[in-house]
Amino acid sequence: MKNTLKFLADENIPLKVVKKLKQEGFDIISISKLKPGINDYEVIELACKMNRIIITFDKDLGRMVILEKIKPPGLIILRIRPESVEYIYNVLKKVLTLTADFYNKFIIVKRKIIKVLKFSNKTER
Repeated sequence: MKNTLKFLADENIPLKVVKKLKQEGFDIISISKLKPGINDYEVIELACKMNRIIITFDKDLGRMVILEKIKPPGLIILRIRPESVEYIYNVLKKVLTLTADFYNKFIIVKRKIIKVLKFSNKTER
């Protein structure tokens, strides 16, 4: 798969999911491997430095984007039940192949709905 998008998986995304997505050709790395234990602000800062779209289950990151106007390159929040590694992988693979560009977007993934909001790429801290 030829894909120019770069993703940063938060620590709450299982490493097995990240590994399977890598095997599918996605450019994805995990916070768990890079800098485990960092806080949400540091996750966003790292995503900005690396120009990577964050994938997370963490609603606080969404709150920061909306309320604090802190903008990562892109944000995908999974609002699904993490039933199994296979389920999370299948949902993410489906989402990541849906659209050509996740940059400057805030994407909320629910069981049957994917909501896409646009935002400026400027970090305001």
